[in-house]
Amino acid sequence: MVHRERLLLLGWSRAILLQFAHPLIAQAVFEHSGFRSNPLGGWQRLLRTLRAMLALTFGSDREAALAAGRINTIHARVNGRVNDTPYSATDPVLMRWVHLTCVDSFLRTYELYVEPLTVDQRDAYCAESAQGAAALGLDPGSLPREFCSMQDAMAAMFDGGTLAVTDAARTLARAVLYPRPGWLGWPFVGAVRLSTIGMLPAGLREAYGLPWTSSDERRLARLVVLVRTLRARMPFVLAHWTIARKAIARRANAAA
Repeated sequence: MVHRERLLLLGWSRAILLQFAHPLIAQAVFEHSGFRSNPLGGWQRLLRTLRAMLALTFGSDREAALAAGRINTIHARVNGRVNDTPYSATDPVLMRWVHLTCVDSFLRTYELYVEPLTVDQRDAYCAESAQGAAALGLDPGSLPREFCSMQDAMAAMFDGGTLAVTDAARTLARAVLYPRPGWLGWPFVGAVRLSTIGMLPAGLREAYGLPWTSSDERRLARLVVLVRTLRARMPFVLAHWTIARKAIARRANAAA
């Protein structure tokens, strides 16, 4: 239900900046991703990630397996060191943080811009996300399957001293928030940037050097009202991804 919404794009960059707040993840992306040097690299990376997520969630077994295989192949090549600390994109600790940031950000975005969820719906989403992570090599048992547990895991990361915004993270964050060319995606990019900065924890926002004023807070509140109003009047064909609508229809027909 959550991933079918196109509006989740408003929270995707929040998840990415949370991931970059881990020094090993930031360095891995800084050294192994070419999206900063490619004029359209940011858009291409978003499109690839989006297609993969939708295939894993709504694709056929074959489509999901192909998407997972491509991701796992890329991750297997990402290795290096930060000072004396090795990193690997297949490290379960790093993959767990990526998973947590996505689950937390997508839930927050859905509830902010679409509608509130019940406790049972939040728990179901966490459980389904944990099970789905097995395709990427994560042990579902190592992931929180309830919303409260997920929030505890996020708080432990924020308070545990592991996260630290580095210069590499700041460079990457700017590339994410200000994708090139600047005119492409206007005004959507501005809405994503406002939403991303506004939903970040205050401490990380400051560490990234991202200003946030009372005027920005009011702008975000107006954006939320506008988006929620438009979403309430929007037909499903516009609100939901095509692959999601087809999957839901396929499952309904199979159950009939």
